[in-house]
Amino acid sequence: MRLTQCIGPVLLSGAIASSFSASAVEVSKQELATLKAQISALQARLEHLENQSSSSISVAEQPSSSNVESTESVDLVKQDKTLESNTAETATAEPEQEDGITFGGAIRTNYSYTSYDDGNKNRGGDFDFDIFRINMSGEVGGVTLNSEIRFFDYMTAIKYAYAGYQFSENWQVQAGITKVPFGNQSYNSQNYFFSTNYYLGLEDDFDLGVVFKRSIADNWQLDVGFFKNDELGGVDGFVDNRSDRYSYDIVGIRGEGESIYDEPIEGLGEYNTLAGRFAYHFASGEVKTEVGVSALQGGIHNGEKRAGDYQAWAVHTSSQYRNWHLQFQHSQYDYDIGQADRLAVGAYSFYDSIAADAKSTTLNVAYDMAVDFGPVTDLQFYNNFGLVYDKSDDSENTMMNVLGMSVAAGGLFTYFDFVHAKNQPFIGGSAAGDSDETEQRFNINIGYYF
Repeated sequence: MRLTQCIGPVLLSGAIASSFSASAVEVSKQELATLKAQISALQARLEHLENQSSSSISVAEQPSSSNVESTESVDLVKQDKTLESNTAETATAEPEQEDGITFGGAIRTNYSYTSYDDGNKNRGGDFDFDIFRINMSGEVGGVTLNSEIRFFDYMTAIKYAYAGYQFSENWQVQAGITKVPFGNQSYNSQNYFFSTNYYLGLEDDFDLGVVFKRSIADNWQLDVGFFKNDELGGVDGFVDNRSDRYSYDIVGIRGEGESIYDEPIEGLGEYNTLAGRFAYHFASGEVKTEVGVSALQGGIHNGEKRAGDYQAWAVHTSSQYRNWHLQFQHSQYDYDIGQADRLAVGAYSFYDSIAADAKSTTLNVAYDMAVDFGPVTDLQFYNNFGLVYDKSDDSENTMMNVLGMSVAAGGLFTYFDFVHAKNQPFIGGSAAGDSDETEQRFNINIGYYF
């Protein structure tokens, strides 16, 4: 309650009480007019003071504005295209909230027309259910809780589920199924299909572990994490299908005679992985830039003993000039497992293959446009390009270019993507494919978020 709201009635009643007593003393008409004028003047003065107080408080309480990709809550709007929120800044900008858990989610459907499926072309494309998902977030006793579970026609998967604690002004710890800090954050892409890195396990990867996060202060930030194993418990996790997951991870070695899409005979799993990401932020005029480096290293287990190790590193940059966004990333990874040059990976209830080591380069450009067209408020135009090359299995390069647009309209968020790709999963190929043909896919993904 504002201060003037408390003292206003007191001053007003005091003025009335001082002007005449409760014994109904008679006054002249002139005295009564004078008294009414004094009361009116006092009320006007109190109104003026209250307006001044209200104006100053509303400015102080108004949360700072941010770009559409600057907070983790955008995950409920732009599929999963989010950036990590600055917890320290949020705490100072907004009043302290009471304990409680909130729920949200999304329902998405998908239309596709492809060059690589004759039946799809003959039908004029296909319209299918995509996912139903539930998100939970909140705070209980100073501990933040966040989770997301996804329901598909063919599987159920937990994307993330972790508890967090802000133990100092700039540092937070997260424990559970949490994000591996690597590369441009939160995403190295703007389109529905992510970048080529996602299918290598190098974009939007979630594993079981603990992460210490330093928010942006003095222009730099740092994330350091230790991950015991992948989100399904590693090579001997108690699951009936190790490909029923959201994030791409290695699940086995490709032996002689195995197809690139077979369930692997010999299982493998990541364990004891240390990952770190350092980024520095600076501005030059209207250009805001982040430059960073990322690295990770861990072991590979076959269920009985250590089978090898793996490592990856990347240099990355992300810039914004007014409504323009530019991202670049170069990555390299290497799974050192004896003589193996090809490994099995799993995600979306589907097995695929990747080279044991390779290089990857991505380049993205995007433009944001605010509009006022009925329910449509925001458009984003983008072109995302990715190339995977120098593969250890001597397979052909993987290439994907996505030209598209996203549309925000109330609770609806829609992607319109035209994909041009070669040896790319879900675009008629595999990351271990040997095709010289490029394929196309026109895709519309419509999501309602609540």
